[in-house]
Amino acid sequence: MHAPTTKLVLLSVLTLMIISHASSLRFHYTNSHNFTTKTSTPSSSSSSSARRSSRNPSLALVHRDAITGATYPSRRHAVVDLVARDNARAEYLTRRLDPAYQPAEDLGRSEVVSGLDEGSGEYFVRVGVGSPPTEQYLVVDSGSDVIWVQCRPCDQCYAQADPLFDPSSSTTFSPVSCGSTICRTLSSSGCGDAGKCQYEVSYGDGSYTKGVLALETLTVGGTAVEGVAIGCGHRNHGLFVGAAGLLGLGWGAMSLVGQLGGAAGGAFSYCLASRGGSGEAGSLVLGRSEAVPEGAVWVPLVRNPQAPSFYYVGMSGIGVGDERLPLESGVFQLTDDGAGGVVMDTGTAVTRLPAEAYAALRDAFAAAVGDLPRVPGVSLLDTCYDLSGYTSVRVPTVSFFFDEGATLTLPARNLLVEVDGGVFCLAFAPSSSGLSILGNIQQEGIQITVDSANGFIGFGPNTC
Repeated sequence: MHAPTTKLVLLSVLTLMIISHASSLRFHYTNSHNFTTKTSTPSSSSSSSARRSSRNPSLALVHRDAITGATYPSRRHAVVDLVARDNARAEYLTRRLDPAYQPAEDLGRSEVVSGLDEGSGEYFVRVGVGSPPTEQYLVVDSGSDVIWVQCRPCDQCYAQADPLFDPSSSTTFSPVSCGSTICRTLSSSGCGDAGKCQYEVSYGDGSYTKGVLALETLTVGGTAVEGVAIGCGHRNHGLFVGAAGLLGLGWGAMSLVGQLGGAAGGAFSYCLASRGGSGEAGSLVLGRSEAVPEGAVWVPLVRNPQAPSFYYVGMSGIGVGDERLPLESGVFQLTDDGAGGVVMDTGTAVTRLPAEAYAALRDAFAAAVGDLPRVPGVSLLDTCYDLSGYTSVRVPTVSFFFDEGATLTLPARNLLVEVDGGVFCLAFAPSSSGLSILGNIQQEGIQITVDSANGFIGFGPNTC
């Protein structure tokens, strides 16, 4: 009886690129008769209040490190800072997506709770606000709905990289009335001076933005989108890394995708450029792409009524090499009361797995790499290796098995993160609950399309 073979990919220690025949991204169907591969997605019949030109707006998606210009004494210090932000984000999501979660009741009359935690925005886009457009950096958040920017006059504002938006200088700024349908879309409605709709977005750490809800023109990728409901924040508190505000891309009606409706087809796609690579930006495209990448597969989205802004996917298991991990059935299941499940999140870097699943992944990975020199972990990254003496090493593949038969096998560079001086750590960590979070390190370099109108998420080939 032959010992089972372990599927390996060759990892260049210097470049973190796959250089063996096991190329960037591979999809496999284990149950093809129950799974339909789409070459395109059907058009949406959703109505839209916001209007745009016919072409799909495209934006450069920039990692926060390129915006802040932060410098660290060493790569290790940068990773420790990343992990600290990441822990805050993951713990907030864990609280927010707990069925027992109750938002604070004393934060104002019109509260909307977002997935963004203080200082944890990882990716930014450049958006023009108003007419003529005032260029602003906005944090991209796939777990949030409300779009907002800091506004003049500002009673309380944090420091941002760009000048504050002045609504009095825009010819298209139009405050929303208290009795409007848009105002009532908020979880509760507030009424300010002259019958203007007040909004408030609060975050789990006490940061917030408060102000007036208005219709405004946003210029995204050179395309003017008219009549977008945004928050014009006159009282803001938090560490938003110099960004002027937030661009919500969640599944709710107030997100940019939700507001565009039929205009964008209820869909968007993004590609996260690899950090520490060539320095090139990734991309964010609103609407359906006319050219769906060859080899893309589509996985059904799962709706969580307890957290309708978040994009969940049905996942049934994980594999390391050629072996599917022997996990308890239902470890990734979203329960009827909204607990557990697997959520896609651009704001979390390191993928979180339930403790049982993470331990099995870690142990199988360590067994497969054999005698590579192990070194102490760095914060929550507990599986680390000193590869400074190697030109290249072979590491096992890691695969996500989704419901209905699709398997996503990650590129080698999406498995390990460099900490310092040739030390690399497995970029996975245990969750403090049954919630799983697919983080942005595992999403890097993969074209991802979210079709919320039809309830699918697509993973394309390695195109970034």
